[in-house]
Amino acid sequence: MNFLRGVMGGQSAGPQHTEAETIQKLCDRVASSTLLDDRRNAVRALKSLSKKYRLEVGIQAMEHLIHVLQTDRSDSEIIGYALDTLYNIISNDEEEEVEENSTRQSEDLGSQFTEIFIKQQENVTLLLSLLEEFDFHVRWPAVKLLTSLLKQLGPQVQQIILVSPMGVSRLMDLLADSREVIRNDGVLLLQALTRSNGAIQKIVAFENAFERLLDIITEEGNSDGGIVVEDCLILLQNLLKNNNSNQNFFKEGSYIQRMKPWFHVGDENSGWSAQKVTNLHVMLQLVRVLVSPTNPPGATSSCQKAMFQCGLLQQLCTILMATGVPADILTETINTVSEVIRGYQVNQDYFASVNAPSNPPRPAIVVLLMSMVNERQPFVLRCAVLYCFQCFLYKNQKGQGEIVSTLLPSTIDATGNSVSAGQLLCGGLFSTDSLSNWCAAVALAHALQENATQKEQLLRVQLATSIGNPPVSLLQQCTNILSQGDKIDRRGSKIQTRVGLLMLLCTWLSNCPIAVTHFLHNSANVPFLTGQIAENLGEEEQLVQGLCALLLGISIYFNDNSLESYMKEKLKQLIEKRIGKENFIEKLGFISKHELYSRASQKPQPNFPSPEYMIFDHEFTKLVKELEGVITKAIYKSSEEDKKEEEVKKTLEQHDSIVTHYKNMIREQDLQLEELKQQISTLKCQNEQLQTAVTQQVSQIQQHKDQYNLLKVQLGKDNQHQGSYSDGAQVNGIQPEEVGRLREEIEELKSNQKLLQSQLAEKDSLIENLKSSQASPGTNEQSSATASRDSEQIAELKQELATLKSQLNSQSVEITKLQTEKQELLQKTETFAKSVPAPGESEAGMAAKTTDVEGRLSALLQETKELKNEIKALSEERTAIKEQLDASNSTIAILQNEKNKLEMDVTDSKKEQDDLLVLLADQDQKIFSLKNKLKELGHPVRLKCFQKRFMVYFKELYCSMEMLCLHIHITGMNTWVHEYGIVCTAFTVFGE
Repeated sequence: MNFLRGVMGGQSAGPQHTEAETIQKLCDRVASSTLLDDRRNAVRALKSLSKKYRLEVGIQAMEHLIHVLQTDRSDSEIIGYALDTLYNIISNDEEEEVEENSTRQSEDLGSQFTEIFIKQQENVTLLLSLLEEFDFHVRWPAVKLLTSLLKQLGPQVQQIILVSPMGVSRLMDLLADSREVIRNDGVLLLQALTRSNGAIQKIVAFENAFERLLDIITEEGNSDGGIVVEDCLILLQNLLKNNNSNQNFFKEGSYIQRMKPWFHVGDENSGWSAQKVTNLHVMLQLVRVLVSPTNPPGATSSCQKAMFQCGLLQQLCTILMATGVPADILTETINTVSEVIRGYQVNQDYFASVNAPSNPPRPAIVVLLMSMVNERQPFVLRCAVLYCFQCFLYKNQKGQGEIVSTLLPSTIDATGNSVSAGQLLCGGLFSTDSLSNWCAAVALAHALQENATQKEQLLRVQLATSIGNPPVSLLQQCTNILSQGDKIDRRGSKIQTRVGLLMLLCTWLSNCPIAVTHFLHNSANVPFLTGQIAENLGEEEQLVQGLCALLLGISIYFNDNSLESYMKEKLKQLIEKRIGKENFIEKLGFISKHELYSRASQKPQPNFPSPEYMIFDHEFTKLVKELEGVITKAIYKSSEEDKKEEEVKKTLEQHDSIVTHYKNMIREQDLQLEELKQQISTLKCQNEQLQTAVTQQVSQIQQHKDQYNLLKVQLGKDNQHQGSYSDGAQVNGIQPEEVGRLREEIEELKSNQKLLQSQLAEKDSLIENLKSSQASPGTNEQSSATASRDSEQIAELKQELATLKSQLNSQSVEITKLQTEKQELLQKTETFAKSVPAPGESEAGMAAKTTDVEGRLSALLQETKELKNEIKALSEERTAIKEQLDASNSTIAILQNEKNKLEMDVTDSKKEQDDLLVLLADQDQKIFSLKNKLKELGHPVRLKCFQKRFMVYFKELYCSMEMLCLHIHITGMNTWVHEYGIVCTAFTVFGE
């Protein structure tokens, strides 16, 4: 109870004791009452006490409230009271302002009660199941309670929801609720759920969260909407930030295109409410999440491409050049445009073409640089412009060349009507504002980053410092300002100007031996650097000393030994005498050990709380990391090692030059080959065209020759009128040969027909002979069966012969038709001969008749082709008929052979039967005489044994006769049936 008194803070012990007893009684009623009304009233009373007596209600009633959620699901009212009570216990939301100690105690209570509640994971699962209830008094308190649990112990509750079946899906259904209160609190719940949990972020994204959230933003009015739009945007940020999978899904789902309407800001007089400013600020941050430099390069470039194609970049540039835009929105828009164009050539080119709506129009880059070098502009805005300029030049050699070219004498506008980017940078570089000096130096250094060509071009820049004095190079002017140090009164940081100039010089001289030579050519530069490094100065000046050591080290490492007085070895001896190698390396190490160095190396964006922290540039930290080690090695190297290294460098340079030379040669040869290939292709086309033209001309010439020959023949002698057909035919050289061939083929067909007819006559005679041989006298009944068999085969042969005759008849008809066509052709040729004009006829009539003759000749040629085709078909039919005749001949020959064999078999069987008859007659006479003798002698005749033996003999004879009869029956030649019957009768009688 003492603990309770401390928490309640200032309340007397009596009321506390009374309220604790009341809470205890209410808990007993909830636990023991059988009536639902009593339990409902008790829970309602606990809800009313839960805000003021949070600890007592939480300790005593939490278990009972959870039991109510489990058992009284059917009553939505008691469930709603229980959820509200639990929310008041766990939530740390307090309407009234309380002391700091009380707030901490409240937060501790909330986390402790949350830990107790989620200790049983079934409690969270129970809340998720309650979300399926549509009743407002159940669903809304459940949403608020889950949100409070996630705020107290987010990772633990996220893990429980993640492993719960359909847990995330139930939460996503809240976005589709028609009641705005539940939908809006559902957005807040999903915000807490998706915070710093990539797995849940992916599940929510694939549950169609992007589509639903964008629909809500559109319904609420985009940037003109209320706080619901802001909540949806924050949820989108949670889903997309540092989640490459969701970013890719967002891009592939074409959701980037739906972001464009967000940035239609309307008229400048439409007003900028605080909520609109907040919404637009979060929208811009969401765009930056998709194109952040920390994302994978491929994903960033694809999003940049999509933003350009859908017009989002153009819309952002419109806001950038608009008037009346609030300063923080303008600053964030500049940062957003910077990252949309960073490293993507197409977007960088588009940004270079954007002009501000001024008179005359000025490039957007120039307008932004004017803001950067203007010390009256806000610091944050100037940093944003510097970042935009850096992103425009990042991996953009074309843009770097355009910026440097504005400083060259040939491109400077002599009239002075317009200010170029180079002039603004030079103006900022030499102004009295240290922040402008630093920004201009860093911007100019980015114009030289990884671009040796522009480093050499910048050496040509000459500046007129004062009237009457000769111009000074930009490099010399930078070293002059650097050597003056604090002599010039400047506004801002003391070392900022010198640090900016030293970063510019280090970037300029690195990887550029010509610039190093120009720098060393000024005899005052090396003594100044050695003097700066050798002095013992304060902590602020140590950074300047380190940068001077870096610049001197670059002058040694990239020195080509073209100046005899400042060769590598002499510079190293100078360092060893004036500074000491160890001291030099120690001063060089001050750069990377500086606190602001590590801060600048983290992100490309120059984000500083105040101008004093604006010391290092992100790209320069990369250069320091790259050169610090090689400079240290170069300082400690001996002269022999330097010579070897120089020889290796020269060899490599020679090799590189040779390789470059051959590459150029190969490139030139490739270009020449391409040109030659193109020329060959064009010449081929021209050759084909000329060949077609020549072919056409040759055909035309041949036609003219033919016409000329025809006219010449027609105008010939009168005695050649009879041969006009042949002469006319010779015009084309085809007609006589075709007619001759037709005649030959017709004669050949006639001879073939005669041959076929003779063959048919021979076959007919052969068939008649067969008929006569089959119908010869003496065969009578025995030959009737054989004749029936042969008659069937003969009928088939007759049918085949009839078919052949019909085919021959059709062929003769075709031949007759060909003969008639031949007669028609002869008649046509005669008419053609008669149509040849006399020599005295006019040339016009002759030309007309010539045309008519040519038409007729073409018709004759066509008819000739048709006749050839018909003759070919007839010849094929003739071949088929001949094959059929050959087949029938072979069949007849086979039948004749079989008939001869059968006749020989029949003759043999006749002889055997005659012999048997004679034998039987003799035996019969002997048996009869023997019987008579036995009778005369008075002995009984017993011829059983003899009869049996004789029966066996006759049975064998019978079987042989049956086999012979069967053979004769099969072959159709049962001639000896009559004799066979006689033998069977004799056998039967004798057996008896």
